[in-house]
Amino acid sequence: MKDDKDYCYDILAITGPTASGKTLLAATVASKLGGEIISADSRQVYRRMNIGTGKDYSDYVVDGRKIPCHLIDIVDPGVRYNVFEYQKDFIKAYNNIKRRNVFPILCGGSGMYIDSIITGYRMYEVPPDNNLRAALEKKTMVELTAILSTYKKLHNKTDLDTKKRIIRAIEIEHFQSSVKKKPSLFPALNILITAIDISRDARRIRISNRLTERLAGGMIDEVKRLLTEGVTSETLIYYGLEYKYITLYLMGKLNYEEMKESLETAIHQYAKRQMTWFRGMERRGVVIHWIDGQVPLERQVENIMSLL
Repeated sequence: MKDDKDYCYDILAITGPTASGKTLLAATVASKLGGEIISADSRQVYRRMNIGTGKDYSDYVVDGRKIPCHLIDIVDPGVRYNVFEYQKDFIKAYNNIKRRNVFPILCGGSGMYIDSIITGYRMYEVPPDNNLRAALEKKTMVELTAILSTYKKLHNKTDLDTKKRIIRAIEIEHFQSSVKKKPSLFPALNILITAIDISRDARRIRISNRLTERLAGGMIDEVKRLLTEGVTSETLIYYGLEYKYITLYLMGKLNYEEMKESLETAIHQYAKRQMTWFRGMERRGVVIHWIDGQVPLERQVENIMSLL
């Protein structure tokens, strides 16, 4: 095993669509390198949101050793965590790992979070604008959507999930269009970027099987507990996918079959959007080394190790 200083890269990124096997691959590579993982998942930051966000803790145990992972379970449900906060937390975790001469591995499928580290987004910390919020609260969702569309193309449909979410999106865009202060700088990192590539059909089968397992494994009860703890239905709907559709089911707005079918479709669509994001990164000049996700795990690990 090489020391961290022997690698020409500052960090290794392992990404890919949902259900592609990123976590187990990253943990196995980390075991080989004596490294540690930094998560890049926008929902796994939340405590007690385990099954729905896919925190497969067992994947982090390799040959009886638990691989350290940072930026999982760091905030409580209800906190509006964002890319700006993620960048700040990433740098803290990254510096902590580097100070100990350990090799960091960035692992996750949240395209914007991965992209913010790879391309070094320059982010503004956007304060709340209570006057703007009060004015926007009086408008309908149709009117709010029209306002947001004047600032940007609406590729990210999750901004339109709830009134609070779209108002926050408008608030951010309004602030960024008017601010004169330069955004904070993000350090340039030499990153080896890898992504798991699996066929569309294989991906769909994995997603469907995993959803069935998670529903049988207590995912509905997890959402019930969050609601009992005081996390609002609006907040859970804001988090999307599993939390959105199970909450709608628990509210009586969907029956079980409607919930499962709608959720399965939404996850498939999400995986497609992830792939679209990664391809978009490539079009902008980001070099991604695609790893065949349908060969044995040992072969995937070898392929990544050969790139380091």
